[in-house]
Amino acid sequence: MAVIVDYDAGNLRSVQRACDEVGLTATISDDPKTIRRADRIIFPGVGAAGSAMRSIRKSGVDVALRGAFQDGVPILGICLGLQISLEFSEEDNQTTLGFLPGNVCRFQLDAPDLKIPHMGWNEVEVRRRHPLLEGIEEGDEFYFVHSFFPMPRNPATVYALTQYESEFCCAAGLDNFFGTQFHPEKSGRVGLGLLGRFRLWDGRVAK
Repeated sequence: MAVIVDYDAGNLRSVQRACDEVGLTATISDDPKTIRRADRIIFPGVGAAGSAMRSIRKSGVDVALRGAFQDGVPILGICLGLQISLEFSEEDNQTTLGFLPGNVCRFQLDAPDLKIPHMGWNEVEVRRRHPLLEGIEEGDEFYFVHSFFPMPRNPATVYALTQYESEFCCAAGLDNFFGTQFHPEKSGRVGLGLLGRFRLWDGRVAK
């Protein structure tokens, strides 16, 4: 059973519809017991780090997610779901889940033609092989909407980069957790491909 985590951070139905398209039946739930029974978890989200962390702490979803991560359940974080899986976010000065060592930082742009939030299609450059990134080719673009970006501490956890004035991490992972700053559910064929690979991923990464 796959579960899409509901923590009042929006965008759930579009994720569920995209999962349906690739044959991944996924239930939307905010129940920690349901999340702990899942054999794979999608942790999506749009919104702010502070309100997101308050919501998952109040419901006990944070404990359920930590337990699933420790048990090796495949977890896919999307956008805010990736950001609050690091240790700390500059957004709301918020301590977050800590699956990945590192922080989340706000864009500081000097170019007058670039705006915050970063919104639209950008090319993603794969830097390290990962089962969820197989088949992504040079020139493939994904859809982004965000004002903050992840900065993992360990370069070995950075799997892909994109460019918005300067390079930043747009895909990171550790063991059975993998997260994208972009939205695969809004990224057409290439995004659906990633979700299709998540449907089959066992949570292991070749060393």
